[in-house]
Amino acid sequence: MKLYQSNASPNSRRVRIYLGEKGISMPLVPVDLGAREQFSDAYAAINPRCVVPTLVLEDGTAIGEVPAIQRYLEEIRPEPPLLGTTPKTKAQVAMWERRVEIEGFGSVMEAVRNAVPALKGRAIAGPHDYEQIPALVERSRQRVRNFYTDFNARLADVPFMAGDAFSVADITGVVTVDFATKAAELPIRGEHTALKRWYDLVSARASMGA
Repeated sequence: MKLYQSNASPNSRRVRIYLGEKGISMPLVPVDLGAREQFSDAYAAINPRCVVPTLVLEDGTAIGEVPAIQRYLEEIRPEPPLLGTTPKTKAQVAMWERRVEIEGFGSVMEAVRNAVPALKGRAIAGPHDYEQIPALVERSRQRVRNFYTDFNARLADVPFMAGDAFSVADITGVVTVDFATKAAELPIRGEHTALKRWYDLVSARASMGA
């Protein structure tokens, strides 16, 4: 197996952290987003959506989209479990991962892609061009602030995003906070003590340096 990815891609980082947690080693094939290598004929043949990351299996099968990549790897390397272990915990992890992705990660992405001059005409990742909508930026930033508030309340009751165990929901969560802090200047605020407690705990894991 090999992973086509970019160090500049938050989605790629989600998979790299997952690999670190699992202790899975594989070649990382760099895709230069700045040079628009994701739109090259060679990469489009691997992933026609022209986004990273993409996992390519030994038989040449290409798997795109972070949850799909994680699902495949979880099936072949179930320990330690990061997608839940019982029907109930699997559903809970999937639910909270989805909420973190939509309410947090997606909000940051929308704020950044509609504001950064270098992404003019590229407001949505993928093979098609879309113009930026500046009016979306502040709404997206407010969505991030609401994500912080809502998940601060969630984490006042549980140690991790999906409950008692570290999971992919926490991986997406910490990447969201780092992305929001660095790319949108939206760090965790002082009143969000539970969120900060969780962030400090999760950020100390060895895999987070991926």
